[in-house]
Amino acid sequence: MAEKRDDDRTKRRRNRRDTPLRDALRVPGGRRPDLTAYDASAIPAGPADKAAGLAATAALGPRLAALQERLYASSTAGDRRRLLLVLQGMDTSGKGGTVKHVIGFLNPSGCRVRAFKAPTPEERAHPFLWRIEKALPEPGEIGIFDRSHYEDVLIARVRDLVPRERLDRRYDEINRFEKSLAEDGVTVVKVFLHLSYEEQRNRLLERLDNPEKHWKFSPGDIEERAAWPAYREAYEIALDRCATDEAPWYLVPADRKWYRNWAISELLLEHLEALDPRYPPADFDVDECRRRLLTT
Repeated sequence: MAEKRDDDRTKRRRNRRDTPLRDALRVPGGRRPDLTAYDASAIPAGPADKAAGLAATAALGPRLAALQERLYASSTAGDRRRLLLVLQGMDTSGKGGTVKHVIGFLNPSGCRVRAFKAPTPEERAHPFLWRIEKALPEPGEIGIFDRSHYEDVLIARVRDLVPRERLDRRYDEINRFEKSLAEDGVTVVKVFLHLSYEEQRNRLLERLDNPEKHWKFSPGDIEERAAWPAYREAYEIALDRCATDEAPWYLVPADRKWYRNWAISELLLEHLEALDPRYPPADFDVDECRRRLLTT
């Protein structure tokens, strides 16, 4: 019986690997998701444990770096394609940690990273997408947003920062904006880092217990936890209303940091492989240039 259970687990892991991760993690459209039904510590696909996950993540590095170089190289010949990774999640869900691990595989000169904080007075004087448009990656680049335009339908809803009629219009504005990005060659990869209420407490306590992490803690973090149900509802609405074919949402269980890092790295790899960027051919006579160099 034990052997049969082991065989079943092996078969399930094999089946998970045969399914693209973006299919396994994509949030279904057409209905509002119930986030309480998703296990934040789950391993829905991929490596079965931490040791395997760390090894698998490290193995992705050279492949990601090679595809990034090809994407950047193709832009020198007029290819306008680029990729934008959008990271959203509750406080301590690992947005900053994800950025650090992803950038570790890539050439920083081909990346554009932006962490969005509360809007400045200048930003508040413009439409909410204004500051987002200014931070978009250029052709050939990989852009990473630590928070994004979704803050304007998340915290704005929870804190009643704008009239509800204007808030409701923003979902349609976001969908039109993301569709326009796709039409201009931007692959938008939107990731919701799904963290549990209990794990957030543990991570906040770790910050309190470590003097070197006090700078990352604010008493306001405790007050924000009181609004957890409201934030969960706001995320469910955003995941529902802004899940489109051009820019779907992916839900990554984030209680296990090693799994979070592997999953996002794998998602990036799958999207870059789908783009399949190519090195541009030389626009000069290679043999002639070689001859000249050898005789100079």
